[in-house]
Amino acid sequence: MRSFVIVIVLVGVGYRGFGQTPSEYQSCIGKAQTQSELNICASDEAARADSALSTVYRGFLAKIAGDSLAIAKLREAETAWLCYRDAYIAAVYPARDKQLAYGTEYPMDVDLLSAQLTREHLAAITYLINAYQPTQ
Repeated sequence: MRSFVIVIVLVGVGYRGFGQTPSEYQSCIGKAQTQSELNICASDEAARADSALSTVYRGFLAKIAGDSLAIAKLREAETAWLCYRDAYIAAVYPARDKQLAYGTEYPMDVDLLSAQLTREHLAAITYLINAYQPTQ
């Protein structure tokens, strides 16, 4: 039963992650000839997602610049999210010897999962921006 649940979760994660693939990544994988090139495409996609999140995060910090409590809570939330993201990825790929267990696609899979989680978090940060109420 547990294996079935894991498969359902992974299929759902994979479907959402690949179903909403940005055009830069699609273009890159369309040109890739090797696993190494696919890994680079995925790494670039993760970097784009991180960059988008950083831009929005910095903008939100600027918006709440005078609200020290809100800034502290936002930083606390971001630290917790980074821990969650890393723990989630480790839970999806728990093997000690990742190369042996998951093969040459492992770096690509991790980068794509990281990009997906980052884009989902970007939506959550956008919600925070829209819901922000000054504390002072």
